[in-house]
Amino acid sequence: MQQIMQYVSIDSFLHRLNPITKLVLVVLVAILAITSSSIVSVSALVIVLFLIALASGLHKELLRQVPLLVSLTISLVLLTVLTMQAGPVMGTLIPAGVPLIGGMVPITIGAVQFGLLLSLRFFAMLFGFQLLVVSTQPHDLVHAMLKMHMPADYALMFLIALRFIPSLQLEGQRIHEAQLARAYNPGRGFRGAMRTLTPIIIPLVSNALAKANVLGLTIDLRGYRNPKKTSLRDRSLRRVDYLAIVVMLIAAGGFLATTVFMQIP
Repeated sequence: MQQIMQYVSIDSFLHRLNPITKLVLVVLVAILAITSSSIVSVSALVIVLFLIALASGLHKELLRQVPLLVSLTISLVLLTVLTMQAGPVMGTLIPAGVPLIGGMVPITIGAVQFGLLLSLRFFAMLFGFQLLVVSTQPHDLVHAMLKMHMPADYALMFLIALRFIPSLQLEGQRIHEAQLARAYNPGRGFRGAMRTLTPIIIPLVSNALAKANVLGLTIDLRGYRNPKKTSLRDRSLRRVDYLAIVVMLIAAGGFLATTVFMQIP
């Protein structure tokens, strides 16, 4: 079973970079995706991120998120069509041949473009965050966040979230397989799918609460509240990290300048 948000242990250029450098990449990607209002520009940003993943051997991790993002795209486009009307009308969501309600809910070009733009922004930000997570060990990422003077409690919550996501996913799959081994048959269709969730969610939540209690005791026993912390490895920035940050800043500046130029009539 493939786990999401899980560190991939391979030797690549991204893995050798300092976590702070990759955090800068994620922040720049988020800024560029949010500030850009051009579908072409955000699409180019998504392609660049995928090429970086391809060069690092991490493209399969991004491709696993595509089905989720495609369903999100369909939902966002449908939502913008229902709530926004701008630009020329392409057609109607309800065919004209339907009695009484035919020809209602017009589909405008502006609504479709805005829905696609929102989806591409999610593509870019999720790809950037995914590259950070799969190429950085959680404890290295937390040390980088602490080095950037982020409050320790927030860094700890981030680490626990990264650890719990694959753990809960795997445990949920095991509970489901145990129910199937006991000949549990909730039926088919939507009703059967909803009935399947009940015997999975209840033990999953119960086990998660028990783990949270053990985790709290473990944190206290390991002296988390001790202000003096030491690191076993040197996690300072190297020349390649400074070079990568400079290249990213220059590329981000060029991207913003190109986006502004494209918006000038």
